[in-house]
Amino acid sequence: MIFRNRNLAYICHIKTYTIMSISDLFDNEFKSRNKGHFSAIVRVATADGDLTKEEKEFLDKLAVRLEISPAEYEEILENPLKYPINPPYLHVQRLERLYDLSRMVYADHVLGPKQKEILTKFALALGFTPGNVPYIVDKALSLLVMNVDSDTFVYEMTHMNK
Repeated sequence: MIFRNRNLAYICHIKTYTIMSISDLFDNEFKSRNKGHFSAIVRVATADGDLTKEEKEFLDKLAVRLEISPAEYEEILENPLKYPINPPYLHVQRLERLYDLSRMVYADHVLGPKQKEILTKFALALGFTPGNVPYIVDKALSLLVMNVDSDTFVYEMTHMNK
């Protein structure tokens, strides 16, 4: 398109650049949040010192769902402390993240004190109220023992006090 007015061409260029920058910012924040979440789950998976076959399969599926590239996957496995936990703003999203973390804790169907302790730390990092965290963690783990799906987990956690 040919502009006869140079100012109009300049303004159009700035608007295009601004829109791309906002889009890039959203994508970068989304990727960063996913890396932080995946990193937290890797920390839970490796808390007991080894990575079981079930835990590895779960991580593989989750990496695809969170759009973690193979290179990022390996980098996070090597150093899971590199990415901070970025808690979601919405309570439902926090519960979904807690579901993923809880599933990883219970992946080998054995609950050790270290795993429960780590899940408690991550529940606090996700922004749950400190006074409620022990109840939230206990409820989350009891739901996983019953093998509930994500939707049931979120529903039960949302309505646990009613």
